Amino acid sequence: MRGPRRDDRVRINERIRVREVRVIDEAGQQLGIMAPAQAVALAKSKGLDLVEVAATAVPPVCRITDYGKYQYNEQKKQRQARKHQKTIEVKEVKFRPKVDLHDYDFKKRNISRFLHEGDKVKAVVFFRGREIAHPEIGRRILERLIAELTEIAVAENLPRMEGNTMHTILSGRPGIKKVEKPSKPEREPRPEVEEDDTEMTAEELAAAAQAVADEDAAGTAPVVETPAERPAE
Repeated sequence: MRGPRRDDRVRINERIRVREVRVIDEAGQQLGIMAPAQAVALAKSKGLDLVEVAATAVPPVCRITDYGKYQYNEQKKQRQARKHQKTIEVKEVKFRPKVDLHDYDFKKRNISRFLHEGDKVKAVVFFRGREIAHPEIGRRILERLIAELTEIAVAENLPRMEGNTMHTILSGRPGIKKVEKPSKPEREPRPEVEEDDTEMTAEELAAAAQAVADEDAAGTAPVVETPAERPAE
């Protein structure tokens, strides 16, 4: 029968080649400092192994134990540590300059859900053709999104252009109520929202650009806090 797989980073028995070691027995009692050969002989007399558990200590610390059980317990601790690690994903949510209210609200709810689940969100506006000449339309969409989610989200950067896209990164505010992420196999598929992906006509662009200008003139544009104005965490 094959024995437990050996971790080359852990030295046991005759592989412990130092002048002396500090020994702890299987009950956790200190046995003092002795030569490795003496400690190995003591461990084998009990049907156990001598396992180096603190290689950087002076002298190194070794424990008399069953190496197979020691490995199992260490692996179990590592699995538990990974289980409780916080994994933050960056979810991308795409908008078009001609996004309608229903689609906008649907995507805003998804962003809120992602933030409550502890993830960040990259909100992106994609421009096509002549739309690129009116970045203010995409900027206004992102500014409105930031303003409407201000109670739960902060923008890590103001909306900025990159090629034919404009984006901002949103993260949850300190103290945001977190909900547990559903496991992927249990998550039901969410209904897709049909989105008009065609380029805006010249008339649509002119109307949207004029609406942005009118908001600016009337002082009704969304107020967006800059990253420097965020409260310290």
